[in-house]
Amino acid sequence: QVQLVESGGGLVQPGGSLRLSCAASGSIFSIYHMGWYRQAPGNQRELVALITAFGSTNYADSVKGRFTISRDNAKETVYLQMNSLKPEDTAVYYCSAGIRRPGDYWGQGTQVTVSS
Repeated sequence: QVQLVESGGGLVQPGGSLRLSCAASGSIFSIYHMGWYRQAPGNQRELVALITAFGSTNYADSVKGRFTISRDNAKETVYLQMNSLKPEDTAVYYCSAGIRRPGDYWGQGTQVTVSS
């Protein structure tokens, strides 16, 4: 079992930045593939970015060049640095972990609102 706790969400103006954190506990963090997902009202949950246990990354086209996912295995934490935020980035952001791919375990989510 893995417990995930997200933090770092909030209200930011368009063009601003936020860094989300996801602290993991309960298992060997370094073996898990980690992902950030988001869900806006009325929309399905979508993958934003993932980082494998080996450090490879992948991003949704909508966030490429603006968002960066990283992990610190010593701190058992995964981060999502979000720059040049747009109103369409507004959503609840979820952290997820999995053995084969993210999706086995989920955090409770953190709200990100981009608005002037």
